[in-house]
Amino acid sequence: MTDDCVYLGDWAKVEPDRQALVVGDGDEVRTYRDLDERSVRVASALRGLGLTVGDGVAMMLDNSAAFLEVWWAGMRSGLYLTPINWHLTAREVRYLLTDSGAKAVVVHARLVPVVLDALGDEPSAITIIVVGPGDRPAAAIDYEELVAGADATTAAPEVAGGIMFYSSGTTGLPKGIRPPLSGGPPTDKTSLMHYVGQRYGVPHGARYLSTGPLYHSAPISWSSSMHTLGSTAVVMHRFDAEESLRLIERQRVTHVQFVPTMFQRILNLPDDVRTRYDLSSLQAVWHAAAPCSVRLKRAMIGLFGPILWEYYAGSEGGGTIISSPEWLERPGSVGRHWTGGPIIVLDPATREPVPAGEPGLVFFEALAFHRFQYHNDPVKTASAYHGDLFTLGDIGYVDDAGYLFLTDRMSNTIISGGVNIYPQEIEDVLAEHPAVRDVAVFGVPDDEFGEQVMAVVELHDSDSERADDGDRGSLVAELQRHARERLAGFKVPRRFGFTDALPRDNNGKLYKRRLRDQYWEGHDSKLV
Repeated sequence: MTDDCVYLGDWAKVEPDRQALVVGDGDEVRTYRDLDERSVRVASALRGLGLTVGDGVAMMLDNSAAFLEVWWAGMRSGLYLTPINWHLTAREVRYLLTDSGAKAVVVHARLVPVVLDALGDEPSAITIIVVGPGDRPAAAIDYEELVAGADATTAAPEVAGGIMFYSSGTTGLPKGIRPPLSGGPPTDKTSLMHYVGQRYGVPHGARYLSTGPLYHSAPISWSSSMHTLGSTAVVMHRFDAEESLRLIERQRVTHVQFVPTMFQRILNLPDDVRTRYDLSSLQAVWHAAAPCSVRLKRAMIGLFGPILWEYYAGSEGGGTIISSPEWLERPGSVGRHWTGGPIIVLDPATREPVPAGEPGLVFFEALAFHRFQYHNDPVKTASAYHGDLFTLGDIGYVDDAGYLFLTDRMSNTIISGGVNIYPQEIEDVLAEHPAVRDVAVFGVPDDEFGEQVMAVVELHDSDSERADDGDRGSLVAELQRHARERLAGFKVPRRFGFTDALPRDNNGKLYKRRLRDQYWEGHDSKLV
């Protein structure tokens, strides 16, 4: 009977008392019955506010039960959902609300001032629904009052909604990634949520720990995918290295997902803290979102055992997958295509295939139900596709066995003296130096060669004093020597900078433009 269950509403009928959602260590708990009923009420309330199939709802919420309630309301009523990073400024929020065409925004009370500032002199342009304690503007609607007064009857027929994530904006303005709505019911098996859970083999009854903010695509897609499987999503309020290990023990977590910066924070814990917790319930540890150095990944396999799985994908789709045993045979690879299909590497300029082992622009076959477009940007959409193939904009190569190795983002490529240089390769080498905690490599202007290679380094605390002016020269020489032993001379950074913390978001993605832009002021940069 459970083989036919593919979304929240199915499981609410079959296993109504199973935990669907645990926030923190039980601060909020929703059974399948609870989550189903409340999401039905939210869907009914949104219809009552005039939203219809194809309309958009934006969300600026902490990791909370309300996030998943609104999410499933949209997914069963044909709406597009756009989570917004609540760290953004009012100007950035205004762009996302305007570009997405959202008819309503569900926002935590503490973030209402940001939304009002974003709307400026048009506060009534969008319906504001407020979650949590705090002041409400006169025209706003209280979330709990809205839910309590809404109809608990499921609409007939229900229509599958969609997700319009925005790209991270690490190299320019974020772009809305808008797949088509299927037009069918939420049981039609075309959702990315259902695909993720099935593709990665998460079983019915699993307990998945979500460590990242739900406004990012992987945390919310994976958490909600648990509800297509009859499993439980345990959602941390915010990431803390020791707390993640404690929750694995307390909640008997079977599956968990991290990003490399989280790995590093776990590795930085004292030995007695790292080994204090019982992690024996774990069946799989997933990681993605950003490159993971060989050194760091070996250390995490040592901690968790050979149960690490890495995948490479984006909000647009993807991708590849690799197990620990495979990776140990091919360190640095992100795996083979997750469907067994081909990975196509094309010359960025000619779009002609390149030989195995040579880097080029990486393409995959687009999922039939997820052939996206970049909202309001037909030029960018066209550039992402090559027939039925699409690219995430990454440069890499495939070995003779079909394993993909990424070298960098195409937009990060440094062209020095006509030679392409891929920063990730240099970052991976510098990250192996014992003084380096994190590193970013990018191109800066050079009168003779066009660009030269620069590295900005975040040092471990014990080495931070070495970046003082008195010892900086010897530290730079040491890092250059380390790089020169492993890289061709033209790839060794000519310039170094040091910082207390690189500008990464909570999902591990690095905002290189925040470092790079200052060097390109007054120049015609090829980078956006």
